[in-house]
Amino acid sequence: MREHGTAGATDADMSAAAGGRALNVTHLDLRRLNSLQDFDLAARRAAEVGSNCICLGPLFDLAQPSDPLLVADHSRSLESWAQVGSPVQVVEQLARRSDRQGLSLFVDIVLDRVACNGASAQGLTGIYHQFPGLNPLDPRHTRRDVLSAVLREGAESRAAEWWAMHLAALVSSGARGFRLLGVADLPRQALRPIVNAVRAKTACDLWGWTPGLDWARHRELADAGLSAVFASTCWWDGRAGWLVEEYEALRRIAPVLGVVAPPYEAVSLTAERLTRNLMLAAAASHGVFMPGGVEEPCQTRRAHALADKLACKRVTGELRALSAPDAAVAMFVRTDRDDARQASCGVAIAVNTQSTPAEVSLGLEPLPPMAGLGLVAIETEGPLAPRLLQPGEVLVVEVAPTEPVRASRRNDKRDAKLAAARSPVAIERVSPVVAGAGFAAKHIVGRPLTIEVDILADGHDVLAAELTWWSADKQDRSIVPLRLVGNDRWLATVTPGRIGRHHFSIEAWRDEYASLCHAMEVKHRAGVDIAVELSEADAFLQSLGDIDPAITALAAAARSGAADTAVAELTSLKARTRVAAVAERHLPAYEGPFAVEVERPQAEFAAWYELFPRSITDSAGRHGTFDDVIATLPRVREMGFDVLYFPPIHPIGHTNRKGRNNSLSAGPDDPGSPYAIGSEGGGHDAIHTALGTPQDFRRLVAAAHDHGLEIALDFAIQCSLDHPWLREHPEWFRHRPDGSIKYAENPPKKYEDIVNVDFYADGAIPALWLALRDVVLHWVGEGVRIFRVDNPHTKPLPFWQWMIGDIRGRHPDVIFLSEAFTRPKMMYRLAKVGFSQSYTYFTWRNGKQEIIDYLRELTTTEVVDFFRPHFFVNTPDINPIFLQSSGRAGFLIRAALAATLSGLWGVYSGFELCEATALPGREEYLDSEKYEIRPRNFASPGNIVAEITLLNRLRRTYPALHSHRGVTFYNAFNDQVLVYGKREPGADDMILVAVSLDPHGPQHANFELPLWEWKLPDDGVLQVEDLVRDARFAWQGKMQSVSLNPATLPFAIWRLSSRRAA
Repeated sequence: MREHGTAGATDADMSAAAGGRALNVTHLDLRRLNSLQDFDLAARRAAEVGSNCICLGPLFDLAQPSDPLLVADHSRSLESWAQVGSPVQVVEQLARRSDRQGLSLFVDIVLDRVACNGASAQGLTGIYHQFPGLNPLDPRHTRRDVLSAVLREGAESRAAEWWAMHLAALVSSGARGFRLLGVADLPRQALRPIVNAVRAKTACDLWGWTPGLDWARHRELADAGLSAVFASTCWWDGRAGWLVEEYEALRRIAPVLGVVAPPYEAVSLTAERLTRNLMLAAAASHGVFMPGGVEEPCQTRRAHALADKLACKRVTGELRALSAPDAAVAMFVRTDRDDARQASCGVAIAVNTQSTPAEVSLGLEPLPPMAGLGLVAIETEGPLAPRLLQPGEVLVVEVAPTEPVRASRRNDKRDAKLAAARSPVAIERVSPVVAGAGFAAKHIVGRPLTIEVDILADGHDVLAAELTWWSADKQDRSIVPLRLVGNDRWLATVTPGRIGRHHFSIEAWRDEYASLCHAMEVKHRAGVDIAVELSEADAFLQSLGDIDPAITALAAAARSGAADTAVAELTSLKARTRVAAVAERHLPAYEGPFAVEVERPQAEFAAWYELFPRSITDSAGRHGTFDDVIATLPRVREMGFDVLYFPPIHPIGHTNRKGRNNSLSAGPDDPGSPYAIGSEGGGHDAIHTALGTPQDFRRLVAAAHDHGLEIALDFAIQCSLDHPWLREHPEWFRHRPDGSIKYAENPPKKYEDIVNVDFYADGAIPALWLALRDVVLHWVGEGVRIFRVDNPHTKPLPFWQWMIGDIRGRHPDVIFLSEAFTRPKMMYRLAKVGFSQSYTYFTWRNGKQEIIDYLRELTTTEVVDFFRPHFFVNTPDINPIFLQSSGRAGFLIRAALAATLSGLWGVYSGFELCEATALPGREEYLDSEKYEIRPRNFASPGNIVAEITLLNRLRRTYPALHSHRGVTFYNAFNDQVLVYGKREPGADDMILVAVSLDPHGPQHANFELPLWEWKLPDDGVLQVEDLVRDARFAWQGKMQSVSLNPATLPFAIWRLSSRRAA
């Protein structure tokens, strides 16, 4: 567990978990124990159920016995324990007795208050004082408030000294550590001085009680040096989405203990609720914290054993929700890494939140895409899904990542069997299939893939068909029957469990025996003589040979002359199955193989943040470094982004270096465009020295992974005039008669500081192609798995198809983003040749109808099988006209559209600050960062960081927002208001979004609520959750309305369901 430790923790932290044990804590209320013998009995019970720690309280003399959190005198023991001695003496006795049971002793310490009339308050005069201006008659104040003296702001250092002295004495007497209460009511930044002072005097563990703490204060605890914090496990209602959010926030502070029940409170737990709380605390935390007296020995031992097992396997990392909030069975995955995508092992957790049995519906073989990577169950007891869970039952299954599909070095592509020239069976309209030889449809690992096909033949023959599915690195195949769904359309479903290239094929044939059966049934039912048909059946069965007594018996039945009996026997399912097993398939038709590229979920669902590393600095005169970027990683991750993308990081040429605003003359301090790649310092595989070293870059990649971020690099195939290739490989360039090389162009733009390679120059094949491939492999070797490719439409399509296929064959997890703002068909062709994602025209789609039309093109035409749209709201090259005059509201509008319409969206740094100053009459930024260093104040007023964070949080929470697929636009009777919904196939829940397209004035719209999609009448009722304003209510009737004000928030996001919340 130390591998995932927290800043400020000591070497003693979590040492109760040494040797593969979790922190399993039993809390004892000393008011309920009257003697040392009582304590011995309680300690023995705790040890017997697997606890390794005892936490006790109240230890000190109280102001009133009913309030364990209001201490009167820290020098005196609790009244019922005064006969044992002082608190130090009590601890000495109890620590010795705990040690005999193999238990470490912890003590409750209330930091935020003491009793105002007690001896401790008198000794702490000037440090603790009564609430300023407190009116004892004010009903808003509790009796505890009236009787309390609280820590005075500004007295933290003196309080720290006092506490350090007292706690050190208790540690000397045998206390292992303390549970620090009252953290929520301490003045801000008061906890850290206390912790530091205690640690300066003694080595002990300090647990911070965090339930009830404002989440906004989690960050201030990150460097407080706590040894453990507490999750609000027992308060989770089984449906709300905050469980994962709280754990993820807390584990970045310190290891997290799951609370089974609140100590000091009389709580009556049902057996189901106790089981759920215990197992969930064990599975989804670093240890279990449970009040003594509520445990059920068998279940408690089981929970502690699970916690110990996970600690031993170091499954202490990221927790992800696999199910949507309010699911009957809540499902999670927890892994051994801070980023589940890097996991080597983990557990899947299924929790029945109902009071009745419920079925595990999500597949665990493999886990759904929300797990972050292909994870599959490796330890099972019976079937995983569907599986019925009893009320309160928690199913915990070990999972491990699947081995990616890696292509062999040999060309093992198999030619498809051609359909027989005269086959009467036709196979058409196979889906998903991408037109063009060798092109693959795109899919995501863990998501069911439905394969459909038209199968038809002349006449009325009965047809049969099956699907064969295999991975490119496997010889074994799986066969799935296709079923007829109507109008000659057939389908089958498979669920890919590994990333990489897969194939499928279709085989269909006339089922001669089934056709005979059909004819017999129809004619016999109509009263038509079937003597001829029975004779045909007899002849067919005899043609199969004397290979099976059952077949021989069927032939005899056909000759019996008893039509009723013969038809019943010959057409039975048993007879058809027996015949199909031995009958030859005459003239079968084949189609395939068809390719499917199965990619990791991040190929379809990711939030990108682009920045120039050199601008991450406090001064335009100081070049930013990779270390500066590391320092800004928390800011990026806190906004909810998971990909951090850099423009080129290579050495920049000097010849024709561009100056500010793309001027042709650069000053001596102008850094130049990072796209002018190459200098005496190296080329595409080198790093600009001002940014750092390769070792610095590796540290950055590792730090990004620690923050749940991936680094994406720009792959720009162009060279400055100082690039080493011009000197070492002149044969890779096209020279003019005068010996010069033409500047690069992307009309109407000219780039005087760069030149392009010539892919078809005499000396370029294969050396140049291999060199460019090796550049990508170099950065893959440095830990980069995502590449944004600059202007791929100006390079040969065959090169991209070969290079991407080569890279992904070796490293199936690599993702390529195409930056091709060009003709739609070229953009689509680039997607076909292998690019995982593409920039789009979304940047210029601002009107209601043009947005609707463009999304329908992307989601309802053939491009949906291979083109994944990445909705960047701005780029260093594109300062959209809409944003230049829209103000803050315009940025919110575009962010809401991008984040909810596509699974992929991105922003270029400065968007969150609403930067939009443009070159006059141009879609370019004034003082463009491409040509200068631009420091920013990311906390400047008017920013939209909170709104971006909200959008990214909702995206992560709701699977319907993980893709551009599944969007439906609804009638909104205002051309300035767009209303659309997204939902998972077959799901009850829908995410409904309304966006005002007017950044300047309020807009109101009536819109149609799609009650028909729930099969509800026009006056039906849907349950609504406002995901932006955190409110719940019901909508009745098809017509609803929305008002959107750009001065506050120009969008609304709701979750609709026909189910009433429990």
